[in-house]
Amino acid sequence: MFVQNNSIRSAKAYMQDRLKEQFSASELRQIVRESICHRLNLSPSDYMLSDDQLLSESDLLFLRSIVKRLLNHEPFQYIIGSAQFCDLIIKTDARALIPRPETEELVNWISSHFNATQRLKVLDLCTGSGCIALALKHINPAWDVAGIDLSSQAIDLSNENAKNIDLQVDFRVGDVLKGECLAQFENESIDCIVSNPPYIPESDRVQMEKNVLQHEPEMALFVSDQDPLIFYRAIGFSAMKLLKPLGMVFFEIHENLGGKTTELMREIGFVNIELRKDLQGKNRMLMLQKP
Repeated sequence: MFVQNNSIRSAKAYMQDRLKEQFSASELRQIVRESICHRLNLSPSDYMLSDDQLLSESDLLFLRSIVKRLLNHEPFQYIIGSAQFCDLIIKTDARALIPRPETEELVNWISSHFNATQRLKVLDLCTGSGCIALALKHINPAWDVAGIDLSSQAIDLSNENAKNIDLQVDFRVGDVLKGECLAQFENESIDCIVSNPPYIPESDRVQMEKNVLQHEPEMALFVSDQDPLIFYRAIGFSAMKLLKPLGMVFFEIHENLGGKTTELMREIGFVNIELRKDLQGKNRMLMLQKP
């Protein structure tokens, strides 16, 4: 027996002891709470009072399997199959990147910039799991939102998320670097373009965690050291054609490339460019406007 008894208290102690070297105390508390709540369908308030509740043998084996997979550097969100994002439950697996908290900040910035009752056309490029597009549609039901990604598997996942959440978002396969996929949209027909494209230079690979490198899709992460702004350049030129006059672009960016990305967007012709830090104090978001 790998726990003292079948109580949730013992299961918590087991998970905390096995994982304490791999995660911070706050991360570990969250992992233990979400694992148990996910397995037993407990609310946060029920979880607070659950220490003496007894677990079945299958429950204990489930929690042990989570520990083994975490020790093998598998992302927790892939293990339980979902992640919370802007009050939505987004299905997650290896077909797309796991939604990050800093991307929630980008969504909130976009939503705060516009009136939710406006009937805007919004385009999410490199949509991945669809989390940005779906969150924007959830917050602003009047918006017409579409998402494009090169990966057909990611688009399958984004469509599954749209169905699970019951939101109408038009997800399509397309290569934003080539631009032909954007011909379906009329010039000067889009009010807002948002993108969290691949932006990590290959040279940053050595600094990254094993759970990212071994499990999340590389095509959604990395760009060459020789041209790390390749997606921003392509999207910037496409946005100049597709956006209505005074239309907006919002980017998530590499924390060390804010200046270069800003300079590139100014060269393309955008105005009113604002670089914003995330809650960790990193240059992470960029807003710009078509004249």
